[in-house]
Amino acid sequence: MTTVGQTKLPSSRALLVQVVVDAPVPTVFDYLVPPDQQPSCGVRVRVPFGRGTRIGVVVGTEDAAAVARGRLKLLGEVLDRTALLDAAHLAFLQWAADYYHHPVGEVVCAALPVRLRRGEPPLALGVSAWELTAAGRAADPATLRRAPRQAALLVELQRRAGPVTRPELEAAAGPAGAALRALRGRSWIQACELAAPPPQAVGTGPALTAEQAAAVSAVSNGFGQFGAFLLEGVTGSGKTEVYLRLAVAALARGQGVLVLVPEISLTPQLVRRFAARLGPGVAVLHSGLSEGERERAWQRARLGLARVVIGTRSAVLAPVADLGLMLVDEEHDGSFKQQDGFRYSARDLALVRAQRALGGAGCPVVLGSATPSLESLRNAQEGRYRLLRLSQRAGAARLPRLDLLDVRAQPLEAGLSPVLLRELAATLESGQQALVFLNRRGFAPVLSCYDCGWLSDCPRCDARQTWHAAAGLLWCHHCGAQRRVPAVCPDCGGVELHPLGQGTERLEQVLRVRFPAVPLLRVDRDATRRKGQLEQLLEQAREGRPALLVGTQMLAKGHHFPGVTLVGVLDVDGGLFGADFRAAERMTQLVVQVAGRAGRGEAPGRVLIQTRFPEHP
Repeated sequence: MTTVGQTKLPSSRALLVQVVVDAPVPTVFDYLVPPDQQPSCGVRVRVPFGRGTRIGVVVGTEDAAAVARGRLKLLGEVLDRTALLDAAHLAFLQWAADYYHHPVGEVVCAALPVRLRRGEPPLALGVSAWELTAAGRAADPATLRRAPRQAALLVELQRRAGPVTRPELEAAAGPAGAALRALRGRSWIQACELAAPPPQAVGTGPALTAEQAAAVSAVSNGFGQFGAFLLEGVTGSGKTEVYLRLAVAALARGQGVLVLVPEISLTPQLVRRFAARLGPGVAVLHSGLSEGERERAWQRARLGLARVVIGTRSAVLAPVADLGLMLVDEEHDGSFKQQDGFRYSARDLALVRAQRALGGAGCPVVLGSATPSLESLRNAQEGRYRLLRLSQRAGAARLPRLDLLDVRAQPLEAGLSPVLLRELAATLESGQQALVFLNRRGFAPVLSCYDCGWLSDCPRCDARQTWHAAAGLLWCHHCGAQRRVPAVCPDCGGVELHPLGQGTERLEQVLRVRFPAVPLLRVDRDATRRKGQLEQLLEQAREGRPALLVGTQMLAKGHHFPGVTLVGVLDVDGGLFGADFRAAERMTQLVVQVAGRAGRGEAPGRVLIQTRFPEHP
């Protein structure tokens, strides 16, 4: 058996190829290559498998021994003319499969976009444009006297030497949709593709603080070799500006940059900042995109047309040409761990990928966070990572004041104490913004029967189903099971069904009644399901006008809301006593992160943390 990435043999020999198939099997399969095919490593193939066929990827080739030829099945259809994954990337994926004990075929295919995994042909890339056919170049515009718009477009295309985009044509000749279709019907023009330009620095950004400049210098000096850096910076200290300066330096060396973020909610803001500094040639990879959008971004990254790729955890498996810098934002976040199918830690794979970059020479990887994970801090203490600190907020902003609210003897309204309600009212009356954080979506975490004590337990797992009032559903946030809200108790038939606890839906309902004149923006997974909703809500929040923000951890990390001066944190106690051994660590990180949304502008910030255990360490 050959190693992954072996080059193909001359066509004069009989070949067999090693193929990994998209199936839960832990081995590589041999297929005999027909005489008219010469597939190379990294191409997709359709192969006979069991009683049907499967999509697979060629990972090796070797000379077919005569004794083997009679036992092997013939390779089926070769789906690609050129390799989609190079030998180095295939070797990285095989390493990941071995390390996490997962079938190598599923790991390799997980690195492909969904359409390509299904065996569909790759989508065209770039910006759609139009060019003349041979008949179009010979056509006489005078024959289009009764179609002046078509004539104008034909003249414009004949005047130019190469392909022309539709906006350029419309700028010269007006609306072009119907006229282009007519010219295409005459076979005088044809669609073509223009590759997007690589990103280039279009701005310098703000002046760096001494700590920022030292961090940029330390990482820049390590270009061209592996080095792990832990960038520990307080919230608002300008970690993103450090990322941008490093990305500009990597691009100047002709190298690619891969940026990992834990949540889709962080992607729009980061993309906007990178695009403002580097231009439009930045690719984005996350599950909120359509299949076509993800595939085109993936192809641009693979071909080197997009030199900067920003994505969530699955982006660590995507090919990036000439990868010279890896950035992992909010490295402590649990969202970097894939919990089903191929289970992996994107942060840990980023370190391995950086070691293998640039033909094995390696590249720097920067792990950034205001609240680093304990294992990363330990690695920094032991010298495996180099620790870089940003201890002060950038500009004139100051860290917020944190206060504990002991609510043991206070009446609560949907989880809100009288003190917090008074502070919210005062903040909004002063023309500033306030944020109320509750890390639980839905209307209530449990629905209960007062007659018999029935609880809305999930029928599929050992969790409980959350009541989503707007959708009329009981929804398990662990396994995804859903059912309609019953009109009566399933156990006793009683009609006294009541919610226990509160989620962001209930909180929104109460706060809208309390502050009817103030715009309220709820940001959670339920409120941002439609495409573009998240960006719209975040843009409204950043406008700085008086508003009340309510949300889950989607609001807690990375966002810059200069108008927010008060943050109220509800129900932290559940996180202090969770069964997970990391419960206290994660709650601490979450509280520090959400507190960091306050006081990022000129006005000072304040954070009120409601708890029944104020003495908890």
